[in-house]
Amino acid sequence: MGSGTGTNRHAQAAEIVKPKSMRLILLFSISPNVENKSLFKYIIMHHFLACSLPLLENKKSLLFSELYTVCDRGKEKIMNKVTSAQEAIKLIKPGDTVAVSGFVGIGHPEEISKAIEESFEKNGVPNELTITTGAGSGDGKNVVGLDRWAKEGLVKKIIASHFNLLPNMVKMIAEEKIEAYAIPQGVMLHLYRAIGGKKPGVITHIGLRTFADPRETGCRLNSKSKDEVVKIVNLDGKDYLWYKSFPINVAVIRGTTADEYGNVTMEKEALRLETYVMALAARNSGGKVIVQVERLAKRGTLDPKTVVVPGALVDAIVVAKPENHKQSVIEQYNPSLTGEIRVPLDSIPPMPLDERKIIARRAALELIPDCVLNLGIGIPEGVAAVAAEEGISDLLTATVEPGLHGGVPISGLNFGAAINPEAIIDHPSQFDFYDGGGLDLACLGMAECDQFGNVNVSKFGPRIAGPGGFVNITQTAKCVIFCGTFTAGGLKEKVEDGKLVILEEGKAKKFVEKVGHVTFSGQYAQEKGQKVLYVTERAVFKIQDGALTLIEIAPGIDLEKDILAQMNFKPVISKDLKTMDERIFREKAMGIGEEIKSKALA
Repeated sequence: MGSGTGTNRHAQAAEIVKPKSMRLILLFSISPNVENKSLFKYIIMHHFLACSLPLLENKKSLLFSELYTVCDRGKEKIMNKVTSAQEAIKLIKPGDTVAVSGFVGIGHPEEISKAIEESFEKNGVPNELTITTGAGSGDGKNVVGLDRWAKEGLVKKIIASHFNLLPNMVKMIAEEKIEAYAIPQGVMLHLYRAIGGKKPGVITHIGLRTFADPRETGCRLNSKSKDEVVKIVNLDGKDYLWYKSFPINVAVIRGTTADEYGNVTMEKEALRLETYVMALAARNSGGKVIVQVERLAKRGTLDPKTVVVPGALVDAIVVAKPENHKQSVIEQYNPSLTGEIRVPLDSIPPMPLDERKIIARRAALELIPDCVLNLGIGIPEGVAAVAAEEGISDLLTATVEPGLHGGVPISGLNFGAAINPEAIIDHPSQFDFYDGGGLDLACLGMAECDQFGNVNVSKFGPRIAGPGGFVNITQTAKCVIFCGTFTAGGLKEKVEDGKLVILEEGKAKKFVEKVGHVTFSGQYAQEKGQKVLYVTERAVFKIQDGALTLIEIAPGIDLEKDILAQMNFKPVISKDLKTMDERIFREKAMGIGEEIKSKALA
């Protein structure tokens, strides 16, 4: 650039710079390794003002594009990401496949959900959507969560694992107004991961011999549903199910804090869920990602170890109103569910001695030291209370499907969360743990059971609950205990003098000749050598030689009148039929602590 100094040297240098060289000069000017920054700064300024302004009129010029890329891209892109829900949902086009985060009553992006509902009602768009979700979020009563979208024309198809809290969506499925597919919860989450990784889908044993198997219904929930979402494949002589990948056009997710670029943290969320893999699936499908958050932070201020979704995956940020960003549908924020604080727990009061406690006590007799277990909703939850009463809670580690380890699991619309959790991992990883056989014991509900030991909890005629994580858990836990009353619908019982007394029999029989929907296959469990028990308040069964076999009967119960007459088939009766442990039917604690601990020596 010559030997001149000062302004003259700068001007000379500028004169020899050609427009096509501006890209190189610009890169030099921002490089920390280039000396004489002032020289290059002057060159750029001088040449830009004196020679290159006309080039700006041509937006296709190299100079303009490079100046924009290097100097303005960041600012422009950042500012465009923060928007209203009404603007964000314009990214959703008619016919799109939309993935929505949430689990039961937790983690649903309500602000965005409301905007979609209102836009459809006012403008008719978006419409004809395919909805995918792990477990459909709602409260089962009011129109909140995903049930807002239960409108003809808005939804064309739904793919999910759980529908029980979406009564309006279920009604549309039953009336054949939309297509519907129930995919086991863990598989659904792993599908997002597969989609994000451009893999053909998920190949797994999960779902074999159940409703998901193409030899049964192939995940279809009504006659309108024709798609082949799952196929049988054979690898090394073994059958597996191949759940096929499909593109995700838009992911609607939720976090606590986003910075201006879209980096998302989840410090006030009770669950991490499938937030990242859902965003990844949309991004790598060429789609868009909309995130709802509680608050906005300056870029560069978030702890990178707390970022769950990187900003590179996010297209739109919506800061929600507080009423549309509750921790769950029933709670604004409880810090004990996030690990922010640990609260003291009053000793759990003993359960009253009723049919629920009888079942929970019998299930608790199967506990082992250092047991990792999963407890389903309802009667199975009583196992934790029994363990507390027996002083063996410290021997157990409770887990819940969406990623909880330890703490005290919560029921109801906060199900999935736990008070004082020890660990909160992401939803798909929890099912890696489950699918690989990480559970020692699972206690789950039982709505219907047949002569082959098959269990149905997912579909009863027009009533659709969906399997949730039931299939994954029951097919992989080392020991499975199905818990439920013997009959349903008005059953009244009491315990008197150590005996069970039936005051009024339930109107509905739960032991049927053939279940309407196979959520658990007894035959498949037996082939794998799984330990399976069916525990009721008056009888205990197991599968033996392919048939449901009665092995225990409650004291005070008449075999013919109270058991066989209340079943639609006659079970095999064990030659070693026993009376259930009489301690179960006494008010005082069973005192099983030492015998449970002694199992470690076995």
